[in-house]
Amino acid sequence: MAKARPTISTHVLDLETGAPAASFPVALFRLGEDGQPELLAEAETDGDGRVSSLLEGELLPGSYQLIFDMAAYLEEADRDPGFFENMAVGFRVDDPGRSYHVPLLLTPFGLSTYRGS
Repeated sequence: MAKARPTISTHVLDLETGAPAASFPVALFRLGEDGQPELLAEAETDGDGRVSSLLEGELLPGSYQLIFDMAAYLEEADRDPGFFENMAVGFRVDDPGRSYHVPLLLTPFGLSTYRGS
């Protein structure tokens, strides 16, 4: 059996509704050596609030950013805009042989993330 290709994934939970955040826009950037971001992928979470892979190519060592678009998510859900419009999570990939999971917990006045498994 072939080993799965390492990737970057996410999961967004909307703690105000107590449900996964479906159709939540997420963008993945890789920072170049000059610090400039390069867009690698744009996606929306599935019905379970997940994006199982944000990479189409090879996972490389370096600095990455996930941008979570709360304003678009709330507008699409016809909900009042929250205090936060978006969140940028910067992280470093040191071992391109493993996958990286970066979940987001969303509330109207707070955001939390962590290195998942």
